[in-house]
Parts: sequence; C-alpha cells; structure tokens
Amino acid sequence: MGLIARRRELLKDLSQEIPNAAIYVADVRDSDAMQAVAHDFVLHHGQPDIVIANAGISRGVLTEYAEDSEVFADILATNVNGMLHIFQPFISHMRSVGSGRLVGIASVAGYRGLPGGGAYSASKAAAIAYLESLRVEMHGSGVSVITVCPGYIITPMTTGNPFYMPFLMSAEDMADKIIRVVDRRKLYAVIPWQMAIVARALRLLPNFIYDRLFANAPRKPR
Repeated sequence: MGLIARRRELLKDLSQEIPNAAIYVADVRDSDAMQAVAHDFVLHHGQPDIVIANAGISRGVLTEYAEDSEVFADILATNVNGMLHIFQPFISHMRSVGSGRLVGIASVAGYRGLPGGGAYSASKAAAIAYLESLRVEMHGSGVSVITVCPGYIITPMTTGNPFYMPFLMSAEDMADKIIRVVDRRKLYAVIPWQMAIVARALRLLPNFIYDRLFANAPRKPR
C-alpha cells in the first residue's frame, strides 16, 4: 500500500496506524512529483492493483471578487488535475496486463451548482465527466474505472459549513462503503443511497424552482 499527502504530520499519524504502508509527501497538483512517486513505488513495491484518487479541497468562492480566482484555480487543479496526475503513471501497465482498478472520488456536489460553492461544484462535475470519459476509454481493456460520489462526511472540510448536512456520515463509515463498492467493481456509486435520491431529484428540478430554493441558502464561508 502507498499513501500520498501534502501534510507530513498527517502521514506521520497514518504511518503509525499502517506501519507497512509506503509514505510519500507530495502535491497531486505537481505532475512531475506524482511521476516520481509512482516510479519509486513501482520500483520498491511493484505495480498496484488499485489506485484511488481521493485528494480534494473546498472553499467558498464568489466570482465577483478578483482575489477568489486564485482559490478557484487551486480547487480545480487539486480536484481535477490531481486526479489525472494520480492515474496517469499507472494506466499503461494496467492496460498491458488487462487488469486494475482506478477509483475516483467525486461528490454529489457535482450534480448541480451550489451558490458560493461554484469552484467545488465545478471541480466535482468535471471529475464525474472525466471519470466517465476514462471509463469508456478503458472499456474492454480489463481496467475498471469506478466513480464514487459521496454525500456529506465528517471531516475538517465540512466542520465549518453553516448549513444542515443531510445523511452526514463518519469518515470511517464512508470508507467502509467505498471499499465495498471497489470490491464489487461497481462502476458508479452515490453514497449513502438516500443522497442518491436527493441528488437525482435536485437534478430534475426546473431551473426556476432550483434558483428560488437555493438563492438565499446558507453558503460555505470564503
């Protein structure tokens, strides 16, 4: 097993829980760094059977503020480009041996644009579309591309949200459900199932109703 994160202190804690894991401090936004990590992992541990792209950040943004453009770009670079950088070094080998699983963590936030959350919603919508494209590209190769769209999870990223979060789950419970999805090679999953119903219902709402419902809703802080 290999683990990648930007925060050294997080990896230090994980290394105590998972002593046999290979630990790498790297930024998924940096393509060269991810290539180096992949090369080192393969050299010392062999090719992985499963690659999970789980890096993600979220902050409230408003397009009218020029200073938010940098935040917007950073969110897209991490949540979308980072997924590409994680997968790319391993795809050729997986295709050549005819097996492997690429798992991308998207979000139900990608189903519709959330006011004040344009960067995060856009990044997750892009992730969903990218993973679908990759899944079709890998069709017939033996390589599975799995899209997981979680709902709300108790993490530092959500603790400051000033709004009700339905079907909120612990990170541990979410991880268990994601493992089951990956084990079953289910190509697309929204977790929990109740959030799948909510997300699909919101997608079907006419724009004028959606706008009225969410225009004055509480927003993620900038």
